[in-house]
Amino acid sequence: MAHLITFLGKGGVGCTTVAIAAAKRLAKNGDRVLLATQDPSPAFGLLLGRSVGVEPEEIAPNFWAVQFDTPFLLAKGWEEIKEMEAKYLRFSTLKNIYGQELGTFPGFESALGLYEIRNYNASQKFDVIVYDGTADLALISALGVPENTNWYIRRFRELILESDLGKALSPFIQPITAAIFNVSWSLENFAEQPLNETKTLLEEGIDAVSDPKRAIAYLVTNNDPIAIATAKYLWGSAQLAGVNVGGVFWNREGADRQLTAEFSPLSYTELPQSKDLEAIAAALPNIREVGDIPKPLQIDTNNRQVKVFLPGFDKKQVKLTQYGTEITIEAGDRRRNIILPPPLTGQPVKGAKFQDNYLILSL
Repeated sequence: MAHLITFLGKGGVGCTTVAIAAAKRLAKNGDRVLLATQDPSPAFGLLLGRSVGVEPEEIAPNFWAVQFDTPFLLAKGWEEIKEMEAKYLRFSTLKNIYGQELGTFPGFESALGLYEIRNYNASQKFDVIVYDGTADLALISALGVPENTNWYIRRFRELILESDLGKALSPFIQPITAAIFNVSWSLENFAEQPLNETKTLLEEGIDAVSDPKRAIAYLVTNNDPIAIATAKYLWGSAQLAGVNVGGVFWNREGADRQLTAEFSPLSYTELPQSKDLEAIAAALPNIREVGDIPKPLQIDTNNRQVKVFLPGFDKKQVKLTQYGTEITIEAGDRRRNIILPPPLTGQPVKGAKFQDNYLILSL
């Protein structure tokens, strides 16, 4: 399994520069590194010192690079969708639609990039994948896709099975699916069988994102108040999405001690204000060594307590609701659904407080 490392920060603070420097440092240390960028412009090639293509190219010992091209990835992914359709349906409906004809909606580029990264990870050719993504909420949303999609599949399947419509259609599902699909399903497994591969993929993604030794993000900022506020907001949003944040790279020497304290307990590293990638790489710590960082979610069944780490937010920005066995937490424009494990399943929230950047729930 490759270690996925990415960066979050306001545009212009140097996320791409830090990503390239980090990849160089890791490759020099002996890791097989793939540097993948979502930036389609020539700027990436200028910073790297050479242009790269849509497939990984070895540009130095232990160092490969790839520049994602959204139309290329979309066409590639569309062919996989058509193969899946042919597997499950007796009559193809998508064979005359080509990936080159399709457009993308905002944020979809990050999802395509992360799916491609998953394929590179499965190849086992790399020890580390450094991802120079959009560095913003779109990247966080893409990292949260496995958990959110898994919730939609689970919740809507339950609704279909419990609804009057589902019960009314139940006698007709098996003969209809036998005629249309390559297999015959009952209502109970109609919404599940075609999604088994997808569910496995989603569960793999959830496990990867929640493990800091498999996926981790770092904040990049400077002394600009807007950059600091953006980094703090992205930090809290990442935690709510279940993304671990390992530290702060301060892209300026002589960082303000009072400002760096706002990111406590994260460690911070001052980077030289230089265009010399080697100098920046030399200043970086070993970013694969994950220290003692706050966990986004902690569930203590013995003390009947749930703790959600929400830096960058205050209690006025946090909304809590409970539906059946699940708790939903909203902060800013982010939302997270928490499934309570036994013996907390179905227990109502008896108390909630916001303390030291944690939302603490008592059950």
